[in-house]
Amino acid sequence: MAAADPIGLFDSGVGGLSIMKEVRRMLPHEDLIYVADSKYCPYGEKTPQAIQERARKVTEFLLAKGVKLIVVACNTASVAALKYLRAAFTLPFVGVEPAVKQAALFTKNKKIGVLATGLTLSGEKFTSLVEKFGGGITVVNQACPGLVEQVEAGQVSGPETETMLRMYLKPLQDTGVDVVVLGCTHYPFLRPLVVKIVEPGIQVIDTGMPVARQTKRVLTQAELLAPETRIGQDWFYTSGNPSLVGPVVERLWGANEVVVERIPPPFATD
Repeated sequence: MAAADPIGLFDSGVGGLSIMKEVRRMLPHEDLIYVADSKYCPYGEKTPQAIQERARKVTEFLLAKGVKLIVVACNTASVAALKYLRAAFTLPFVGVEPAVKQAALFTKNKKIGVLATGLTLSGEKFTSLVEKFGGGITVVNQACPGLVEQVEAGQVSGPETETMLRMYLKPLQDTGVDVVVLGCTHYPFLRPLVVKIVEPGIQVIDTGMPVARQTKRVLTQAELLAPETRIGQDWFYTSGNPSLVGPVVERLWGANEVVVERIPPPFATD
């Protein structure tokens, strides 16, 4: 691995772009390769073993692209596959976890709410996070079926998405939480709607910036930060249909004429 090698990021779909945006802001000199595993989205409905297999295939593709580090930009994949990937491959991985620690620091009334996939909320990692940082705090967990699919379709502001969010946020507001954690990398794209729905004064937080900081920390320790003379480039791939995924990537990434390529068949099949 060399300092000029790219950073790889992947998610079950386009949600990990919320993480990639923060990595891009913090590390402007790095080349970034993003994989949306859209053919197999959402991961939250799959078994841990199936998620591990997809994570392995995407990792092998990114290794073929010569990456020096991989960000598992997906809460569900981090829960199901991060430990497996670290045991199977030698390069460094950075995972994602719901911002329970930050929420515990921010809450004033000791009540926080977490929106996430069911698999994330039922995972060992999340349970240990709550045990470690949630002492004396009421944590209201809310699984959100369908929200990932709304973001994948680019429906981040419509009435159907708002109706779903109101339903999922109601138990949190009924409990009186003063912090809402967006515990899936797709959900930051719904932040404007969440802020619109919740009571004024409720903080809404996600994990994009902490993940970007950890990525920089790992690269710094390994002396693999790209030279500051470089201008970082971005590449986008998907296991799904680029003509469908491309417009959504353009909208969420905030750039025109984004090129999304299909990953080769060996990496796109079970």
